[in-house]
Amino acid sequence: MQFSADKLFWIREPKESLVTDEKIEIITEPVTDLWQRTYYNFQNDNAPVLQMETEETYFSFIVKTEFESKWRFDQCGIVLYLNSDNWIKASIEFENEEYQRLGSVVTNLGYSDWATTDIPASIKTMWYRLSRRESDYCIECSTDGRDWKQMRICHLHEGAGKIAFGVYACSPERSSFKATFTHMELTECQWLPHVSGI
Repeated sequence: MQFSADKLFWIREPKESLVTDEKIEIITEPVTDLWQRTYYNFQNDNAPVLQMETEETYFSFIVKTEFESKWRFDQCGIVLYLNSDNWIKASIEFENEEYQRLGSVVTNLGYSDWATTDIPASIKTMWYRLSRRESDYCIECSTDGRDWKQMRICHLHEGAGKIAFGVYACSPERSSFKATFTHMELTECQWLPHVSGI
């Protein structure tokens, strides 16, 4: 596979965006989000998503994000969006002037979870790598695009066969910011097979 802007398509195109092979920019709109049911008792499925389709079962997608987030829950990152009830996202969500939350959400069969770790609010760039091995997925992050740290391994119930993946950005409360995505790359799967030590 090769990354090309010509292969990308929008799910909910924002009013302001820029899309080229080298850079994607999204200006978020207020009250946009991706979340389903769990704990908060609401369903939000109106964030802009830009992605491409593939039937390739082993690959990795890499992207660098830069963001001007400044309001609670402002976020941008990678996404694998199949439909409103089945998707994965990873991003940094702004919380306050002291810290923000680096995390991931997996939504299976209409219910979301959220796994996070707190990081300084001063961080305004992050790399992500999404790797696929059939219907299992690994999400990693990096501050420099070289040293990767595992965030999550997960299974997507409807994640076999053809999928779609890419980037997203949103502002769940009444704010707006610019999210920039660069260094987008598709590679052979960097998530190696598990080898048991037993």
